[in-house]
Amino acid sequence: MKFPSNLPCSAVLDSLADGVFTVDLDWNITFFNEAAARITGVPAEEAVGSKCWDVFHSSLCDGECALKNCMQDCGRISNKSIFFIHADGRKVPVSISASPLVDADGKLLGGVESFRDLTDIQIIRREVEESWRFEDIIGKSAPLTKVFSIMPQVSRSEATVLLLGESGTGKELFARAIHNLSERKDRPFVAVNCGALPDNLLESELFGYKEGAFTDARKDKPGRFELAAGGTIFLDEIGDMPANLQVKLLRVLQEKTFEPLGAVASIKADVRVVAATNRNLAELVEQGSFRQDLYYRLNVVTLTLPPLKDRVEDIPLLINHFVSRFNALQGKDIDGLSEDALQILMRHPFPGNVRELENILEFSFILCPSGFIQVEHLPEYLQPLDRPRSASEDVPRTMEEVKCITARKALERNNGKTMAACRELNISKDTLRRIISRCGK
Repeated sequence: MKFPSNLPCSAVLDSLADGVFTVDLDWNITFFNEAAARITGVPAEEAVGSKCWDVFHSSLCDGECALKNCMQDCGRISNKSIFFIHADGRKVPVSISASPLVDADGKLLGGVESFRDLTDIQIIRREVEESWRFEDIIGKSAPLTKVFSIMPQVSRSEATVLLLGESGTGKELFARAIHNLSERKDRPFVAVNCGALPDNLLESELFGYKEGAFTDARKDKPGRFELAAGGTIFLDEIGDMPANLQVKLLRVLQEKTFEPLGAVASIKADVRVVAATNRNLAELVEQGSFRQDLYYRLNVVTLTLPPLKDRVEDIPLLINHFVSRFNALQGKDIDGLSEDALQILMRHPFPGNVRELENILEFSFILCPSGFIQVEHLPEYLQPLDRPRSASEDVPRTMEEVKCITARKALERNNGKTMAACRELNISKDTLRRIISRCGK
C-alpha cells in the first residue's frame, strides 16, 4: 500500500473501523485504509492511483461531491448520509465526513474523507419499525403506546368510540384499526367526512333516499349507514354535523334504526359507530351548537390521539414508513434522509402533524432523484435561513401550495425558462404547466 510521505500514522488509520481515503488535487486516491477496502470490496492496491469516482460510484459523484466542496471552500462536512456502489454491485449506505488536506504551511494537498457503513443500522431500523407497528399505525412513544394498550379491548367491544385529536393525527387510521381488530372486520368499513358535504347532501349521504323523495330521486339510493350494515361507520368531523342531523344520529344510536328520506318504514342499523373530531365537543355543548345527549352517546369510549410534537421519537419510524411507501408508489429508490435533513425534521414542531410530515416527504421525493434526501430537497419553509422567519413562513402548507411555491421559485431562478425549470425539478413540461395552472386557485 502506498502512503504519502507527508501523511504519517498509516498504521493508526488502518486500525480504524471507519473507512478512510485521501485524494490529491487531481482526484487520484493516494491512501485507502483497510476498513475502506473491506467496506467497498476494492483492494487497497487497486484503489490507490484510481480516480475516486471509479472506486465509489456514489450518489454524490455526479453532482455535489463532498470532497470537492470542502476543497473549494476550505470547510468541513460531517455525518452526511449517502450511498456508494459496492464491488459486487449492491448499494451500501454510509455516513461520510470530509475535509481539505493541507500541509504544515497551509498549502492545499487534496482532501480526506472517512465513511461509516450504515447497512446494519438500516436493517435494525427496519426491524424496529416492524416491531413498533400496530395495524397500520407506527410509533413507540409513551402517549401512543398508552392508546395502543387499550385498543384491543375497545375494538372487541361494541361500544361507540369517540376519537379526539388535532387535524392530521391519523384519526381514520385508528378507526380502521378498531374495525380490523373487531368481530366486524369481515364486514364493510365506511368513512364519511361530515364537514366536507353541504347540510342538504349530508342527510341523503348518511341515510339514503327513496324514489320520488325529491325531484331528482328517480330511484332508491342506499345511504352510508345501510352500506355499512354489519360493519363500522366512521363519522369524521362529527363536530360539524348540523343540528337537524344530530337528532337523527341520536335516534340511530339509541334505537338502532333510521329512516331514509321519503321512506315510510324504518331500517335496522346493525352498525358500529366510530366518530372523530378535532374540536372540543364539551365547549360546543356549552355553546349550544352540539346536543348534550348526543355528546354523551358518542362519548362512551374516548381515545385522545397525541400530536406529533408529543411523540418526537416516532418521527424516524414514520419517515422510514413513508419513504418505503413513496418508493413503491413512484418507482424510485430513495434510501432515506441524510442526517442533517433528519435533524431539521426532528426539531420541527409539526403543526400539521403526521399529515404534514407525509406532505414534506412527498415533496422531497419530487426533488430528490435518488440516494438520500438532503436538506436542499426539503420544502423552502424548512430550509435553514440566516434571517428570522416571519410568522407566515411557519404556517403549515398544503402539498399544492408547496408545489406552487417551488415551481415559481424554479422559474424565477431560471429567468422564466420552462425547460430549464423542468430540468431542475426533474419533472415534465406538462407537470409544470399543471402545477402553475392550479396556483392561486
